[in-house]
Amino acid sequence: MLLKSSKINEFRLWGLVLILVGMGVMILGTAGIVFWGQTGKIFAGIFMVIGMIALLISVGIYFWAGMLSTSAVMLICPECGRQTKILGRTDRCMYCRTILTLDVDQATEGVGESDPITASPAKPEAPSSQV
Repeated sequence: MLLKSSKINEFRLWGLVLILVGMGVMILGTAGIVFWGQTGKIFAGIFMVIGMIALLISVGIYFWAGMLSTSAVMLICPECGRQTKILGRTDRCMYCRTILTLDVDQATEGVGESDPITASPAKPEAPSSQV
């Protein structure tokens, strides 16, 4: 459970990984110019294109995660009390990583199983004085 996170955060993580990989590949490609001279330019060009493709894919993933985030159901996490977003039937809290669900069949604890909420008895009103 330590490495699990919400679905939206997983999409953002993969976008960030692709950004770092794309930039790393581009930097590695430019090192070819330093070490191999004229032949390194072709090497650098190929790696620049591969890195740019990885960066464009990461932009697409970030865009997709943003679009999913706008249509996600927002709810209050019962564990940490923060407002979080949930995608699909089950997801994890973005903050405390508690498993959340909107599906009654998959819920382990429901309203019927928890202790009933007892209301405090109403206090009698003070008698009104008439003048």
